[in-house]
Amino acid sequence: MNVTLKSLLPPINFGWNHVRARCGLPTCHNKLLMRPVPTKSGGIRIGQDWYCGVDCFVAAARSPLAALSARRVMEMPRNPRLSLGLALLSKGFLTEEQLRLATELSRENAADLEDTLLALEWTNEKHLAAARSAQWGYPVLSQERAGRVVEVGIPLTLLRTFSAAPLFYAASTKRLVLGFVERVDHRLLQSIEEVTGYRPEPCFLTPAEFAAQMRRVVLPVMYEEVVVEEPGEATQMARTLGRHALDAAATDAGFVQCKSWVWARLTGKRRTVDVLFAKANPSTAPGNSNTKFAQQTVGA
Repeated sequence: MNVTLKSLLPPINFGWNHVRARCGLPTCHNKLLMRPVPTKSGGIRIGQDWYCGVDCFVAAARSPLAALSARRVMEMPRNPRLSLGLALLSKGFLTEEQLRLATELSRENAADLEDTLLALEWTNEKHLAAARSAQWGYPVLSQERAGRVVEVGIPLTLLRTFSAAPLFYAASTKRLVLGFVERVDHRLLQSIEEVTGYRPEPCFLTPAEFAAQMRRVVLPVMYEEVVVEEPGEATQMARTLGRHALDAAATDAGFVQCKSWVWARLTGKRRTVDVLFAKANPSTAPGNSNTKFAQQTVGA
């Protein structure tokens, strides 16, 4: 009987589950050791890079967090071709004489045209929402979407910052309908798509409808929002993320700047955690009582 070295070794499965990967951190002490593929044996992925543990993830996160924190918040409003007054006029909600008088009063009092029109009771919030729809080319809240309870994991702090309320969400298609009060902010839409993978679609609603709809938003059980108003330097921010990544048993992470916030999402085996770091000027953060202290957890 022939006995070879191969016959003494256990059978080796070269299937996908046994493929090996290297940590994406150049200074990782385990760099020379082949590590299990992250989808099967732990580690945290940032985009196309995988890190073998929380320590390497924290070290790697410092760079993107520092870049996003240093980036200036650029206000670049997209002005519609049609003014609000002309949109109201085209819809038949105002006469030319009313628009002329309201415009003059607004200039004299240094007030917004819509505030003047509401004070004069020449228009109402429904008319203004319809006019903004004509301005921007997005629909108005339909009756079939109104008054629904929506369960979706998006930071409430961001929704209040942009005055945007979730009206519909389908987990199977990741379709998300967001209702905006004054203007559609494409920075929020882009951030949501980049961080969550949702497909956001905008429409317009009134301030009263926004307030009512926000009370109908339900956060998923396995979702947590953390607001850090004094995040410190990028190193401290990365350590904060590391603690939450460890607690959530995170496997994936993503970062994006969203107006006055740096938004980091940790997707883990225990829960999904959205961490919002206030940028240099926290006064631009939303003025709601739920974000007054240094670090807060929402929907834990």
